[in-house]
Amino acid sequence: MVYFCHVMTLTVIKHLLVKEFTLEWRNRYAFNGIVVYTLITVFTAFLAFKEVSPQTWNALFWVILLFAAIITVSKSFMQEARGRQLYYYTMASPVAVIVSKILYNILFMFFVSLLCYATYSLFLGNPVAQKSYFLVALALGSVSMGASFTLLSALASKTNSGALLMPVLSIPIIFPCIMVLIKLSKGAVDGLDAVVILPNVLVLLALCVMLIVLAIILFPLLWKE
Repeated sequence: MVYFCHVMTLTVIKHLLVKEFTLEWRNRYAFNGIVVYTLITVFTAFLAFKEVSPQTWNALFWVILLFAAIITVSKSFMQEARGRQLYYYTMASPVAVIVSKILYNILFMFFVSLLCYATYSLFLGNPVAQKSYFLVALALGSVSMGASFTLLSALASKTNSGALLMPVLSIPIIFPCIMVLIKLSKGAVDGLDAVVILPNVLVLLALCVMLIVLAIILFPLLWKE
């Protein structure tokens, strides 16, 4: 019976995930918006700085990506009508809903990260010495931002001023992840050995797991409201 419930939950998550991609493909508002935002922001940084040091390059990259994440993921729950949320309430469990949202936002954030990295490298150069480690930082950053901002979007959607509340709530939650991400990516830029970079990877993995578990625990409480 337990195995059957797990299979049913995975099936529901799969269908909800396909639904997210289908809706995004039909509308493409977020996709087009994030592409335009990335191009404009990176090009503006290029016009302003022309050339930057590796440390500035690294810090500026994460600032741009952080605001891109807020724009991308904040729509998860706030753009959905209450009627659709009630429909989900009758058709799926809260765990299936939040897991599907997190998975979709993680995948979308990884695409945004790669887009930002490619555009950023095109205009401002690429001083990264250990590119494989930097890609690990992008992947873990996508997980941490996707999980945290999905939960924050659910919280903000329950208030009347969700658009204003989202940036305020995001600062204390995402700040530890950003600090570790900057250290990890700086190690990749400087070409440090894996022994030096590995502790930051482990800390970031722990933060990602904590955020996902926290979202799974707290979202059913929000779902009942």
